[in-house]
Amino acid sequence: MTIQVHGKTIETDNEGYLLNPKDWTEEVGLEMVKQHEAEGHKKVTETGWMLIKFFHEFYEEHMRHPNMNELIRQHQKLEHKTFEQENDYKHNLYEMFPHGPIRKLAKLAGLPKSAIAQEVSSG
Repeated sequence: MTIQVHGKTIETDNEGYLLNPKDWTEEVGLEMVKQHEAEGHKKVTETGWMLIKFFHEFYEEHMRHPNMNELIRQHQKLEHKTFEQENDYKHNLYEMFPHGPIRKLAKLAGLPKSAIAQEVSSG
């Protein structure tokens, strides 16, 4: 599979993960979101786009995918939320990305496929 952005061809695997994560730019991310939505997934909101950029920045800094607890802790820190509100937040993440928010956000952020995602695809 490929993505076309400004006349450049970006290579992906058969699930749409970038073969070279360094190819990711916001324009590539937006094209990936368009494909995601065209596949019948829910529309990515402004909040979803902020999460995609958070995933990309987190990976650049830590060289690994953030997990759900880190995502929720980040939200707590930014929004000063309580535990009950965070449970609602987690529920909302699954509403936005019902097939796994961590996996989908990582893909849309151009991150390499995680070991867990690789097991799921080969299993």
